[in-house]
Amino acid sequence: MSRLFRCASPMVLTLALSPSWALAELTAADVWNDWKSYMSSFGYTMDGNESLNGGVLTVTEVAMTLPMAPEAEMGDARIEIPEMVFTENADGTVNVTLPPVMQMTVKGQPEGGEPVDMALAYEQSGFDMVVAGAPNDLTYTYAADEFRISFDRLNVDGADLIAAAGNFEVVMTGVDGVSTMKVGELRDYSQTVNANEMSFVFDFKDPEGSDGSFKMNGGLQGLIFTGGGLLPLQGNAADMSALLSSGVVFEGGFEFATGANEIAFDGPEGAGAVNTSSDGGTVQIGMSSDGLFYDVTQRGSIVSMVLPDVPLPISYSTGETRGLISMPIQKSDDEQDFRVLLNLDDFEMADALWGLFDATGQLPRDPADLVVDLNGKAKLLFDLFDPEQAAALEQSGAVPGELNSLTVNQLLLDIVGARLTGDGAFTFDNADLATFGGVPRPEGSLNLQLVGGNGLIDKLVGMGLLPEEQASGARMMLGLFAVPGEGEDTLTSTLEINDQGHVLANGQRIQ
Repeated sequence: MSRLFRCASPMVLTLALSPSWALAELTAADVWNDWKSYMSSFGYTMDGNESLNGGVLTVTEVAMTLPMAPEAEMGDARIEIPEMVFTENADGTVNVTLPPVMQMTVKGQPEGGEPVDMALAYEQSGFDMVVAGAPNDLTYTYAADEFRISFDRLNVDGADLIAAAGNFEVVMTGVDGVSTMKVGELRDYSQTVNANEMSFVFDFKDPEGSDGSFKMNGGLQGLIFTGGGLLPLQGNAADMSALLSSGVVFEGGFEFATGANEIAFDGPEGAGAVNTSSDGGTVQIGMSSDGLFYDVTQRGSIVSMVLPDVPLPISYSTGETRGLISMPIQKSDDEQDFRVLLNLDDFEMADALWGLFDATGQLPRDPADLVVDLNGKAKLLFDLFDPEQAAALEQSGAVPGELNSLTVNQLLLDIVGARLTGDGAFTFDNADLATFGGVPRPEGSLNLQLVGGNGLIDKLVGMGLLPEEQASGARMMLGLFAVPGEGEDTLTSTLEINDQGHVLANGQRIQ
């Protein structure tokens, strides 16, 4: 549902006056035809009753319909607009007027699931849009005081969840933006959108009248979105695999200045709450036949939680958190690149949590850091967004892909006075699944360094958290896998797997 709304919203929100177009000849029909062509890029059909009076084109009972993927068995997604008005201006531009309320509906029953009947209301106020350019090279400029999306209806298996819950909505205020559309063999588009604030409320209760409930509300301030890409002139948003094969490209992202979120829930195990805030962040997304890219960063996060069966509040903060994944999504006989990154800087727990196991403050409470940075090459043996291929793969039990190489660019864990670092690289023989029990045989090495490890063991023993016999076992393991390095309380280790499948630690075979 959310993907469908994102597909439709760029044109509903989109979109344009540039001084260089001041003398261009643009008709109302040109703009209406571009809307229809744009929606065709996603597989929508767009119909309406057209009436032209002078330079004013009025289209009533507009219906945009998208057949859902057959395996979803959800019928059609349908967006209804009572009236759209395209007005030609003397300077060659065209104004677009939309009604204050539009509706999107989806009905159906997934295989093995419950019947669903939902309707979303899309409302706007203070909306203004101007279009300039030539028929195949348009610029849309728009602004609105407010955009609001809310559920009018959400029935699942006959139960009215909205009536039970009371509220579900997303609101954007102070919105303005510019979009360009250039049509050739593909549609080349770009967008920039600014919003003062986006707020949301999700309020759900058990429709059968039990005590279960879930409510989340929050918002982001100072939003900026930029993005663009390529679309086929005819496609289907319900068949993402086909869209990617036809040349779809998307790259974009948004940033925000501050954000906050509150969650309250209740259920059989008890009630709880989660509150979060941050000093801003960014989200970058890219998708094409070459792969999927997702990069999220959040700064200055503070999290506090009250959970059932937990005797005290849990709270922590981070300086910066970043997660990145880049991976192939379409089948290929060639190796494709992938990358995974997790970076957690300046993680700090509240003193109340420290007090549970370190009341006397024996452990260093400096902010902790964690970094895991990996990249490599792999083969994907099916199209990730093709449900038929996925189902066939599941039935056959075949492996979904092959891991060919892995590089550990950085491994870092710095916590409670001990610091572990590492790097390395491996290749994998997918023809040898016997040496390591069904896993492709690796070949390569991993270099590790541990500073402060023995000191940490001593502190844990002194605090009574680690029994002496277990501490002795840990020291024996360190002695087996590591050798003294430069500096006090420093150990190093090189773990190697050779071409015969032998595992060695610092040159000594251990397997």
